[in-house]
Amino acid sequence: MQPSEIAEVLNRPYSQELLARDLCRLAYVAKDGTPRNIPIAFTWNGAELVLCTALNAPKLHSLRRNPNVAITIDTEVHPPKILLIRGRVELDVVDGIPEEYLQMNGSYEMSAEQRVVWEAEVHSLYQGMVRVVVTPTWVKLIDFETTLPTPVEQLAKQRAERESA
Repeated sequence: MQPSEIAEVLNRPYSQELLARDLCRLAYVAKDGTPRNIPIAFTWNGAELVLCTALNAPKLHSLRRNPNVAITIDTEVHPPKILLIRGRVELDVVDGIPEEYLQMNGSYEMSAEQRVVWEAEVHSLYQGMVRVVVTPTWVKLIDFETTLPTPVEQLAKQRAERESA
């Protein structure tokens, strides 16, 4: 996909709603060659998805070896809204806690007191983290209003052709 096509899809209202969510599912190829699909918090900075992880996370070895990933962000209502993203990761090791990590965990329901305790725990646990930055190279929004999964689009087209024959 061209960058302008990616931007057009990501700027749609449903895409923006999905990009404002807390969790995505990150798919990658693990060290042993088998697929992994994990839930992980993220934030969208307008151009990239930023995920943060521990310095000792097993996925880092895999992502260094194969930086191609797939991400799904979706809703739990009917009809679902689904944003599919493929991209490449860049790994950025940082001292301390990345600001994005604190932002992406800001929408969970926590009281002010819980937030203070949580942040203290985070700062005492992590001496550093890795920012997993995903630059989209392909995207698709499925909203079941204006867009459908490709096989369903094909079936609908075939049905329309049968009915008009």
